[in-house]
Amino acid sequence: MTENTQKISIKERFRGFLPVIVDVETAGFDPHKNALLEVAMMTIKMNDHGFLEPDELFHANIRPFVGSEINQANIDFLGIDPYDESRDLKSEEEALIPMFKAISKKVKLHHCQRAVLVGHNGNFDLSFIKGAAERLKCEKKVPFHPFTAFDTASIALLVLGQSALPKACIAAGIDYDKCNAHGAAYDTELECKLFCEIYNRFTKFCGIPEPVDVQIDYSKEKDKKE
Repeated sequence: MTENTQKISIKERFRGFLPVIVDVETAGFDPHKNALLEVAMMTIKMNDHGFLEPDELFHANIRPFVGSEINQANIDFLGIDPYDESRDLKSEEEALIPMFKAISKKVKLHHCQRAVLVGHNGNFDLSFIKGAAERLKCEKKVPFHPFTAFDTASIALLVLGQSALPKACIAAGIDYDKCNAHGAAYDTELECKLFCEIYNRFTKFCGIPEPVDVQIDYSKEKDKKE
């Protein structure tokens, strides 16, 4: 970063909001009838060069709520047993309330007003988060904006010419392992990397007139984890 370049904060970059990448796996498409089976949330941070990076991942497998409907086609697609306790299943309350608290702490840490959900077709994810919150009667604890969501499918189509997550990641230079696809934790990490990669390309329009030539090599990050 040059001496004349001043890094802005996440709060300034997103007008008081903290983007949080969210992915859900469900037993259907109705947030009030079909079970929420898996949730992952990942926060972002800004490095010393003013670029966005993945931060902390929160994840839980969820036990179907009493009376929920299970669409077998969805289960076959995901390849899981929604009642398999060996998956360390948690109730919606056990899974979501701690996540809401953790995200709220991140919001305060970055001096933001609230979080905004980021997802691949994000309004779908937001609808299931809100549906579960209604069942738990904890709507006021939900840290996300009630109706706004950032959609990585739309921004990927605009910037990369691809809307499907695998193709968008490949176009962005992010490794995609189809064997791990359709798991909330893995998809959330990918969506987070994709979101950061796309937004980092436009940093100069939001307060950094001379962006440093810094690129995040996600393949190296993967090697470190392994």
